[in-house]
Amino acid sequence: MARQQKNKHSSRGRARSKNGRLSVLGRHILFSLFEAQEPLGRKDLLKQSQQQGYSSSEINDEITNLLSRGLAKSKGKSRLTLNRAATYYTGFLEMKPAGFGFATDLRPVGKKREKLEDPYISRSGLLSARHGDKILILVNTKNHRRNPEGEVLGIIERGSQNLTGFYYQEGSRLVVYPEDPRFPFHVVLDSLPHSDTKLDDGDAVIVSLESDSSSPSQVHGQIAEVLGNPHRLEVQIRMIVEKYGLPTTFSPEALREAKQVEANPGTASREDLRDVLHYTIDGEDAKDFDDAVGVVQLSNGYRLYVSIADVAAYVKPGSFLDAEAYERGTSIYFPNAVLPMLPEELSNNLCSLIPEKDRLTVTAVLDFDRQGVVLGKRFCRSIIRSSKRFTYKTIKKIIVDRDEEIRRHFKPYLTPLKWATKLAEALQRQRMKRGSVALTITEAEIQLDENGSVATIEAKQRSFANQLIEEFMLAANMAVAETFAERGNELLYRIHEKPDPDKVKEFGSIAQAFGLEPEGAEPTPQWYNSLVTQVAGTPKEFILNSLLLRTLQQARYSPDNAGHFGLGAPNYTHFTSPIRRYADLIVHRLLAAFLLAEDKSSKKLPPVRGRSLKEAGLHLSERERNGISAEREMAERLKCRFMEPRVGERFKAIISFISDTIFFVDLIDQFVSGVVHLSSLTDDYYLHDWKRYRLVGDITGKVLQIGDIIEVELTEVDVLSQKIYFAPTS
Repeated sequence: MARQQKNKHSSRGRARSKNGRLSVLGRHILFSLFEAQEPLGRKDLLKQSQQQGYSSSEINDEITNLLSRGLAKSKGKSRLTLNRAATYYTGFLEMKPAGFGFATDLRPVGKKREKLEDPYISRSGLLSARHGDKILILVNTKNHRRNPEGEVLGIIERGSQNLTGFYYQEGSRLVVYPEDPRFPFHVVLDSLPHSDTKLDDGDAVIVSLESDSSSPSQVHGQIAEVLGNPHRLEVQIRMIVEKYGLPTTFSPEALREAKQVEANPGTASREDLRDVLHYTIDGEDAKDFDDAVGVVQLSNGYRLYVSIADVAAYVKPGSFLDAEAYERGTSIYFPNAVLPMLPEELSNNLCSLIPEKDRLTVTAVLDFDRQGVVLGKRFCRSIIRSSKRFTYKTIKKIIVDRDEEIRRHFKPYLTPLKWATKLAEALQRQRMKRGSVALTITEAEIQLDENGSVATIEAKQRSFANQLIEEFMLAANMAVAETFAERGNELLYRIHEKPDPDKVKEFGSIAQAFGLEPEGAEPTPQWYNSLVTQVAGTPKEFILNSLLLRTLQQARYSPDNAGHFGLGAPNYTHFTSPIRRYADLIVHRLLAAFLLAEDKSSKKLPPVRGRSLKEAGLHLSERERNGISAEREMAERLKCRFMEPRVGERFKAIISFISDTIFFVDLIDQFVSGVVHLSSLTDDYYLHDWKRYRLVGDITGKVLQIGDIIEVELTEVDVLSQKIYFAPTS
């Protein structure tokens, strides 16, 4: 048996050497060198590898191969170390349901390198790595793929050891099939938990995985918790929480710190702005009020006060509160629940700018001329007293609808709101003149009834009331970023890099299918806006804006300022929401240090405690993406529940994308998307014209194209996989 095992390793090593891939043994040796963090003797490597079933001759041959390829280096006569000049990276494995994956959040091992696209990792390059694992990879940057190719050398740290899935008894076998398709394996249970809980086939469970497995397709584990019927809403919420690793509680230490926080931890050094009229404008259901604003008319323009909750005064670096807020990174909002970044004692009370309560704030005082051009800016630690809590609906009735009854009720605020309106309009004009992308992405608003069932799915209402407060927040964020950029001080910027050229090129073909003519070849903000204008007010507007959105890069946090393409802003940061975004809390701390340095007439900022800005930027960008994914999945699950009883009903839909075997539709009167299988088109055999993004009937010549409006019938809803299926009615 031992000889057979060695032969298996040896043949695998030779086969992979031919196509440039490393053998399993080679990967094992390189990972051992990485883990050691210091030169290893050949004897140590021989001993480790022989335990894996390799012979000394195989090991020595592989070491010679690694040295000749420049992947390892000799240190003295008998020791080896990793050659850190080679393209080694650490990252996290992002698996795809088809069985391959990509390495994300790359960090080079050794010298600094240019940014790479996420490396593709084939099924054979995975070893036993699973989705979410932190891995060491070797990247081949010389292939001709859009993404470079990598191969896993070893697993630095396992991702979540708990998975949600569905339990089944298959003969004598007990298995759990993971709900998340990014885990393309089944979990074999050695036994059932000793519990009185009833367990039926198809029940949702949380399964704890064994830490290691030699087979990537079969893993052993134990049931940690039985959740029950997966169709129940509370079970689906729990599955999302587990899937995305969302913390639902705070530690006793963090809660104790929140209760012990002083209501006013020092106000002597603050500027008293309680005589400046401030008010908040938020949604109907908002509970945490980060920001309050006030506008005063000047002889030559306007003065804008943007006062933001001074969370940094309460949440100190090194505290339990701070550590747990950093790990969360952001608050997460579901239609029926909020997972806050900070305990409610802070988020809904001490830090929240509640009307008629003295609150500690950091204020941006910005002066503008009547055209919205900045004349001056300063920042101060302050104390304010918000006078009124407005909602977007109320502000809309006052400044857009000009509702006489509402205006009489809020008469003392009419003049300040008129100034705010004029300033917001001027700021919007300046932003568009500067070059801001004006995509119109309508969001769905899901309303639940008292039983937790979906009552309605409607377009989230937006008006100039929303735009007013957004313009003020954008102005404050840019002012902070500009101040730091002008002084050359470090900051955690919110950057949005230029669009992906390949995605823009692909969109050009789609634009032709729509019969659109982009303005120029270079994808500038004006290029985007010209396309949006061409479909404004038509049924194609939503589809085109969604497709354009896919060409844009994701905004992220970084100390390296690359500007913000979408806003046309060379300097931008997040400053206005420290209750719900940790990135803003970092910016507040940097701004507090900046103000302290100003008071001491020093150009050099004092050091800021905590992690490096680069490390924080990577972590917080990942936490943001994770939260957005969880919120989107919750919305998709609720949409499925909403549509499930409507099987057999007919709807008007617009074709949003076409592929070889399916096409996607978006319902026009509901914010629901679904799939149509080409096999359901029974009037003809349709051929996919991929160059023109359309289907053509082989006999009739009938054309179905992106942007076409058709009638469809709802045929199936799979709540568990979040899939909705339709078929054309004719």
